[in-house]
Amino acid sequence: MTILDGFTSRIALAMAGKNPWGSSSDGDRSDPPKGNGGSGNGKGDKPGGDKPKGPRNPWLPPGSGDGERRSASIEDIFKNRGPEGPRRGPGGPGGPNFRLPPRPGGKSWVPLIIIAVLVIWIGITSTHLIGPQQRAVVKTLGNYTRTLDSGLQFTAPFPIETVDVEDVEGVRSVRIPGNDNRAKLILTGDQNLVDLSYIVRWNIKDLEGFKFNVVDPIETVNEAAEAAMRASVAETELDETFSGQGRAAIELDVRERMQATLDRYGAGVRVLGVEIEKADPPAEVVDAFRDVQVAEQNADAARNQAQGYAQQVLANAEGEAEAFDKVYEEYRLAPEVTRRRLYYETMERVLGKTDKTIVETDNVTPYLPLPEVNRRRNSTVTTPPATTAPEGSQ
Repeated sequence: MTILDGFTSRIALAMAGKNPWGSSSDGDRSDPPKGNGGSGNGKGDKPGGDKPKGPRNPWLPPGSGDGERRSASIEDIFKNRGPEGPRRGPGGPGGPNFRLPPRPGGKSWVPLIIIAVLVIWIGITSTHLIGPQQRAVVKTLGNYTRTLDSGLQFTAPFPIETVDVEDVEGVRSVRIPGNDNRAKLILTGDQNLVDLSYIVRWNIKDLEGFKFNVVDPIETVNEAAEAAMRASVAETELDETFSGQGRAAIELDVRERMQATLDRYGAGVRVLGVEIEKADPPAEVVDAFRDVQVAEQNADAARNQAQGYAQQVLANAEGEAEAFDKVYEEYRLAPEVTRRRLYYETMERVLGKTDKTIVETDNVTPYLPLPEVNRRRNSTVTTPPATTAPEGSQ
């Protein structure tokens, strides 16, 4: 009950505008509450006549000591607190008047920090490690001054000198047309159209010319390749663009034309090679073109067959002529013997295909049907003899 009485009195004082915990923030002090019949000189009074402090503020952090009591209003409590902790005053760490601690001797650290940053900046921007396949161009205040070889090189710091490193030995390639689905129609020497796609391989020959003589080196290579390809195909017939030998000739001619053009521009580019990937007729006439190719292939096959037959007949004729020449040489050596042998060979070749046999006698030439006799004899041999039943059998 005593506790409830004391709590009620504190609520009444708060409603009356007085601080129930002690003196207010403006320096006024209210009398300490009297509990259990106590007098004004309770536990909050200090000996020696000092003003009593009253009970300790419960909102203060532990260990804050017995300093002057603060106001217990909620606004004052949260005014100095926030999600990041107690708010710092204008002169606290991180405020506008923040200063680095001085060096031993009272001097500032700022000059040393500035000097260290400058030394690091100069070291980073003045030292360059260039690879074995790389070269670098140096520009002093925006103007070209020199070219650096591979290795560890030193220049003035940025922005006094700027260094641009490029790979000069690596092979670069460009595909024309860039989109595989897009056709690149080129007119041939016999007024036909062919769809060509090809690859150009190149690298850097002169880095200074590559960087400063042309605005866009890659686009320059593309334009030079297309111009050279159109000029070369315009001097070639359609059939040659489809054959392997014709393609090789076109690739060599395009490479030479490209190199000459790029050298006139001073582009600093070396053309390593040109490779034709595809050479087809336009898509609109591909069916008709295939029919023509099939007809040409059939014509070539018939032509080859006729040439083979002609060569065979000619070889036989040459063989017979050579044999006749040999017989004639023998005939000149022994005409009578050769004449008789030719007669016998001819009669044997002619009469060997007949069924008649002629036998020479003194006065008459009988006719013997030898083939018929041979047939009857053969039939008698092949027919089995009939078996006779024994006598007395039914």
